[in-house]
Amino acid sequence: MGKSRNTARRGRAAAEAVVEDVDGGRAELVPDRDRPRAWTLLIDGAPQSHVDLDDPAYLSFEYQRRIGHVIDLAAPPGKPVRAVHLGGGALTLARYVAATRPRSTQQVVERDAALVQLVRRELPLDPGARIRVRSTDARAGLAKVPDGWADLVVADVFGGARTPAHLTSTEFLDEVRRALAPGGVYAANLADGPPLAHLRGQIATAAARFGALALVADPAVLRGKRFGNAILVAADPPLPVAELTRRAASDPHPARVEHGRALTDFTGGAQPVTDAAAVDSPAPPDSVFK
Repeated sequence: MGKSRNTARRGRAAAEAVVEDVDGGRAELVPDRDRPRAWTLLIDGAPQSHVDLDDPAYLSFEYQRRIGHVIDLAAPPGKPVRAVHLGGGALTLARYVAATRPRSTQQVVERDAALVQLVRRELPLDPGARIRVRSTDARAGLAKVPDGWADLVVADVFGGARTPAHLTSTEFLDEVRRALAPGGVYAANLADGPPLAHLRGQIATAAARFGALALVADPAVLRGKRFGNAILVAADPPLPVAELTRRAASDPHPARVEHGRALTDFTGGAQPVTDAAAVDSPAPPDSVFK
């Protein structure tokens, strides 16, 4: 396995990129020239995560900022939560929870053990953070979470830039519901483009299992004008839609929040997805990463 590592890492102003083969492809940790100890993780050239070791509450990527809003509203400010992260990347969102909700207890499920090793080595976690990382399949890892343990479940799993089919079904959401505490919140990073069949199917699937839904996305994505990310938020009690809408609209790249009848209409009659019919999410066009 070929490697090129920066031998003078953290603390040196002119940091170099770290390139290493991991289970999921070629991983690159590229220094952020505007933030001294910040890095972007790419897998096979596709940006996955951004981490600022000096400020883990800083979220650079649009979709992660939107999930950050969900995390902020999942419980009173600063209150510790029990969180499960399906998909780890550079552990950006777990670091965010640890920074904004000290004393939280978190489980991260990341299948790519070599990636976990790389991230732990080059972008070490705060020793005081209560973050446990498990290297296994997301659904298998979720099955090991005790019933009703989690206040928050975040799904951000991509293999080859596509969400695996077995993480898109009603049976998968049954496992999410089992792991969630009463009143717990589920947030999923979805990616789709025109004609938005995958996104519509995922909303219908979540609607079959949860009482309240919201979708946060760039208006152009919702209109089917381009490929992009959308954050699906689901719970049984009513969601804080008004505050989520305000925060999403005030971001550097404003997003729209759909909910209620408008979100139901958006599905266009799509049916819930089962394990038997599930397929991977669509591959993004090459232009997305250019």
